[in-house]
Amino acid sequence: MKKLSAIALLLALAFASTAACTTKASDTPNAKAALAIGAAAPDFTLPDADGKEHSLASLKGKSGTLILFIATKCPVSNAYNARMQKLADDYRARGVNVVGINSNSTEPAAEVKQHAAANGLDFTILKDPGNQIADRYDAQVTPEAYLLDASGKLVYHGRIDNSRNGDSITSTELRDAIEATLAGKPVEKAEVKAFGCSIKRG
Repeated sequence: MKKLSAIALLLALAFASTAACTTKASDTPNAKAALAIGAAAPDFTLPDADGKEHSLASLKGKSGTLILFIATKCPVSNAYNARMQKLADDYRARGVNVVGINSNSTEPAAEVKQHAAANGLDFTILKDPGNQIADRYDAQVTPEAYLLDASGKLVYHGRIDNSRNGDSITSTELRDAIEATLAGKPVEKAEVKAFGCSIKRG
């Protein structure tokens, strides 16, 4: 009888320990689904390539804000350079600001500045030391897009379009999402998996 009680006690302790570990894992800051569709994006402050600090609030557009996680060396992100700049050009006058974020630990600020100049990227690009914002947004690849509406809520997350090759584009989910948001309509496809190079975390 005592042996059975001891076994039962050991099993109960093992179960309690497992449950505690499970709860702890799900409560970690790097847990998935850090920013869900419909959630308000938290403000943050990051430096640009010259070291000047910018808050998200200071960069937001009156009609929306497009956050793009980008890279200097990723061939996929680089294939989108002209398209990302075109998004900035097309929507700036309509009240949507584009903000780039470079979270790669392997790409220093000086390289980010040189890359922007060489590729004609004139929207603000921030450096994300320690991948803090990439982790908070659960960004995994470059390029990866997050569209916030005028109130700062996430309305679209995912790819820019369906093809790295500009001649093979058949769907433009990000542009569709921006147009719907500007028209005050719900975004039809709010999440479409992004593709590209993995963000190099430190």
